[in-house]
Amino acid sequence: MVLFRHSNVDNISKSDIVIIGVSDESKSHARRKGTSKGPDIIRIASNESNFFERNGKIIPICPMYGSLKNKKVFDNGNIKRQDLYNLIFNLISAKKIPIILGGDHSITTIALQAIGDCLGKVGLLYFDAHPDFVSSTTDYYGSILTDSTNYIDFNKSLMCGIRSAELEELENATKVGLEIISPIDIAEHGLLKISDIIKFKNNNGKRYISIDLDCIDPAFAPGVSVPSPSGLSSLDLIYLTKIAISSGIVGLDIVEYTPDFDINNITASLAARILLESMASINIS
Repeated sequence: MVLFRHSNVDNISKSDIVIIGVSDESKSHARRKGTSKGPDIIRIASNESNFFERNGKIIPICPMYGSLKNKKVFDNGNIKRQDLYNLIFNLISAKKIPIILGGDHSITTIALQAIGDCLGKVGLLYFDAHPDFVSSTTDYYGSILTDSTNYIDFNKSLMCGIRSAELEELENATKVGLEIISPIDIAEHGLLKISDIIKFKNNNGKRYISIDLDCIDPAFAPGVSVPSPSGLSSLDLIYLTKIAISSGIVGLDIVEYTPDFDINNITASLAARILLESMASINIS
């Protein structure tokens, strides 16, 4: 089993941040398969791209902003889908920050349920090309918001990067007052305006962030299960994610990496960078 090189403690009780891999794509309807391979390939990419080896020493690179200094990270390895709820519930109860590597996006439903049962409804910052708010069919990776409705405070939530929505998804978002930001909105209003919206909806740190890598333009991230042109740039995503994390989160996931469709591991390296920058921006009290 591949372990995350940033893991620097040997058990959950000593940790602040817990990395969890869920090698499962059982709820995916995508024609592109292989997200179950994602967690280990992202770990490998992190170990290769976020560290230098020189004179027999392993030297970590520094994040662009923030720090990993004094942060205790534990890689819990990969777990089965059916074990995720209990693990997340226990981590949130113990005030740990879980970071989940998928796997298909439906694992977010499990995470939101566990967190909601522990803390009540949370704000959701959802980076995706698709709203995943189908209600005519449920219990799959396209119905996450429908399946998680009881655990989300929609007034404190935001979707970003959306550009491949079905009509029923937009109607469902309108019904609950869920704000949607498209890449064109970012181009028109600028990152600072969008970051202000993200800050305003911080829900006093009671927020979960979900990153479907297909929110990014395929030019930057070809290795995803359902690519959609005209997406976010990699830097825009990292900037907005760091802004959101710095105001407090209860957890985060990075999902839908599909290694078999990647090109020269650029999507894996980007996912590894998102992971590094995300951990660096977490405030540990």
